Amino acid sequence: MALDITQVNAKQVNEDSARHVMVSWAVQKAANADPLVVSGASGSWFWDSDGKRYLDFSSQLINSNLGHQHPKVVAAIKEQAEKLCYIGPNFQNEARSTLARMLADRTPGDLTKTFFTNGGAEANENAIKMARAYTGRHKVITRYRSYHGATAGAITFSGDNRRWANEPAVSGIVRVQDPYPYRCNFKDCGEVCSMTCARNIEDVLSFEGPDNVAAILVEVITGTNGIFVPPPDYLPYLRQLCDKHGIMLIFDEVMTGFGRTGKWFAADYYGVQPDIMTFAKGVNSGYVPLGGAIISQKLSDYFEDKMFWGGLTYSGHPLACAAGIATLEAYEEDGAIENSARLGEKLLAELNALKEKHPSVGDVRGLGLFCGVELVKDRQTREGLPPWNGKDQTLTSKLKKALMDRGVFVFCRYNMLFIAPPLTITEDELMVGVRAVDEALSIADEAAAAS
Repeated sequence: MALDITQVNAKQVNEDSARHVMVSWAVQKAANADPLVVSGASGSWFWDSDGKRYLDFSSQLINSNLGHQHPKVVAAIKEQAEKLCYIGPNFQNEARSTLARMLADRTPGDLTKTFFTNGGAEANENAIKMARAYTGRHKVITRYRSYHGATAGAITFSGDNRRWANEPAVSGIVRVQDPYPYRCNFKDCGEVCSMTCARNIEDVLSFEGPDNVAAILVEVITGTNGIFVPPPDYLPYLRQLCDKHGIMLIFDEVMTGFGRTGKWFAADYYGVQPDIMTFAKGVNSGYVPLGGAIISQKLSDYFEDKMFWGGLTYSGHPLACAAGIATLEAYEEDGAIENSARLGEKLLAELNALKEKHPSVGDVRGLGLFCGVELVKDRQTREGLPPWNGKDQTLTSKLKKALMDRGVFVFCRYNMLFIAPPLTITEDELMVGVRAVDEALSIADEAAAAS
């Protein structure tokens, strides 16, 4: 692959950034201490201003599902820009209506009408608005290891520790435990999940009053808090529970949607349709900001003659939707989802082989090209290396650096490595990443032995 090394004044970029840019989730001084200026990208790779290549083994923030600079999507953005860059959401535009139809054709069951947003957080915010409006109830049940976005409402819906600094925020949120067999909070999980965490939700409902609960909001597979794949009966049980009590079931597929798990949506593995499904990231691989909430026919009918109190200046932005159309077409034309399923099996097998080799690896789990490696000090005690939500991230930083030194970018958080490459990755590229992870894990092994 020939690199297009665009001449970039890295020194000027870094100076401007340090003075004028607020970096996400960062102490600003630390964020600018060892900056990397990216000058280009293509396929599964990106490169810095010196021309060093990096394999994007986590698809950036697990969103560049098609990889970088896919020619079909780039061409669609250019073509749309020539026709119509922007029009307000109160006007119809072809890109928005076409993408909405394509989404209805590919999402589970009778999900039919989409409210477009700029990303996943706004999608979840508006999904909760819809659920509360439809039910006339206020409370929402979410999970402790969830993450639903960083806006005031979405961060409150999350159980993630990033909400702490933003509390108090939106009221009415009740949190329950995740399906996490490796660390079952109910101590009931053996080789087969006991489903105690799911049944506990009904106990929680009895204390909160089911008639007060508008929605149960879950990531189908928990994302940046650990890659928890639920047991086969978990989501059907939630569907049954919601139907029993008239509660809206909301699936957050922001991270798992659009082929990430080897099917269009993770929900497809479970045969369950939610009342609302939220999405973003893979809908157009992050080329232009886009997200949305797609609702069932029942909810669509409800809002036909009732006000929906929600709106965004850029809802259904023509450039974003044009990129979405091209992305969905590319998934099918390139066989990307099938590649995710096929190479996902190989990735999981390779990571499990690393588990046998490295004593610091406590657990490996995932589905499709959406896998996680959990590090521990000791396999018997399962103490995290480092502890989840802990303050000392020295080892995490060392692992990130070791991987980047080897030309591989992996998203690391606490004691988790998130392996989620583009769906278009080749088998040879996949093995480049696996070998780098193998080498970097020796650092974790040494830390575990010294602890």
